[in-house]
Amino acid sequence: MTIRVVVADDQELVRSGFAMILDAQPDIEVVAEAGDGAAAVEAVRRLAPDVALLDIRMPRTDGIEACRTITSEGTTRTVMLTTFDSDAYVYDALHAGASGFLLKDVRRDDLVHAVRVVAAGESLVAPTVARRLIAEFTSRPVALPPSDRLDVLTTRERETLLHLGRGLSNAEIATALTVSEHTVKTHVGNVLSKLGLRDRIQAVICAYDTGLIAPSGGG
Repeated sequence: MTIRVVVADDQELVRSGFAMILDAQPDIEVVAEAGDGAAAVEAVRRLAPDVALLDIRMPRTDGIEACRTITSEGTTRTVMLTTFDSDAYVYDALHAGASGFLLKDVRRDDLVHAVRVVAAGESLVAPTVARRLIAEFTSRPVALPPSDRLDVLTTRERETLLHLGRGLSNAEIATALTVSEHTVKTHVGNVLSKLGLRDRIQAVICAYDTGLIAPSGGG
């Protein structure tokens, strides 16, 4: 199955470079290029690609606003690209619904891998960005009591969210809960569905935002 991609960046050489890298893959097709966020949104509405690769800083409509619109209107998943690794961009992009976040100095193979991972329904954040994200969470001085929002979860589902928030893989969660990976996948799916979350990245944010995990890393 071919992964259809829209690439948006206001720098033509950068945009063309990313498009050439992706289009050279046998399982990826770049169906459109856009020079700003508004054009990216229009292309996604018209072509309904699997993935939109969005630069954060673009004229007219920036990448974050484009991401917010795209994720709210359809099933296209988004990967954000930027030369900046500012915390503000990370949080804004993730809360806008981004499923991936990469710096523009990403290696060719990592770019291709990110598109494939996000198209498959998973999430991916560049290691340097992930470290900043975790550092920010763990530096928060006060943890709120768990939110009533989590009342819709069963005990097992709440435990699953706790482990997701700690960054555990399905295999690690299965070991921690002494259940099969298939059961964990079911729990993860239920957590995402009940809480209205798009993917595991948003589950991590939710675990901290609702107070299920304390800033110190305890739960």
